[in-house]
Amino acid sequence: MIATSSIAQASAIATNTAMSVWAVANDFLIVLILLATFFLFAWYVGRGPFVALLIALYAAYAPYSIFPYISFLPTTPLLMAFLAHVGLYTAFVLVFFLILRRVIVSDFLYIGLFGLVILSFLGAAFLIALASNVFLIAPIYHFTPAISALFPTQYFFWWFAAPAVGLLFLAR
Repeated sequence: MIATSSIAQASAIATNTAMSVWAVANDFLIVLILLATFFLFAWYVGRGPFVALLIALYAAYAPYSIFPYISFLPTTPLLMAFLAHVGLYTAFVLVFFLILRRVIVSDFLYIGLFGLVILSFLGAAFLIALASNVFLIAPIYHFTPAISALFPTQYFFWWFAAPAVGLLFLAR
C-alpha cells in the first residue's frame, strides 16, 4: 500500500515537473525561434536590410497606434482579433521596410557576429513585448510566469527602446 502511494506521488511530481519544464521550454522556444529568424534574416539578406527591419518595427508602431479604422477590425473570436491587429501592424512594417531599405545603404555598416546575436535577441524581445502589451496576446496564449515577469507593462518602454539602443552601440 505504501509503495503504491509512493509511486503515485512520484508520478504526480514527475508529471507536474515535466509540464512545468515543457511550459518554460515552450516560451523560450518562442524567443529562440524569433531570435533565429532575425539572425538568419541578417545573415542571408545582409546587415543593411536587418537594420532597416529593426527601424521599420519602430516606424510601423506610429501609424498603427493612431490608425483611424481600428474599430473595423474584428473583435471576436479572440484569435481572429489578434491576427487582424498583427496583420495590420505587419502591413505597416512591410511598407516602412520597403521605404527604409531604399534609404539605408549598407556599404559602410558593420555589425559583428556577437552584435548580430544581441540585436536579434533585442528584436525578438521587442516583438514579444509588443505582443504582450499592445496586441494583448494573453487571452490567446499564456506565457509562463518566468517570461511574464520579463515583459510586464512597466518594462514595456525599456523593451521598446532596447533595439534602438543596441543599434546605437553595436552598429558601426
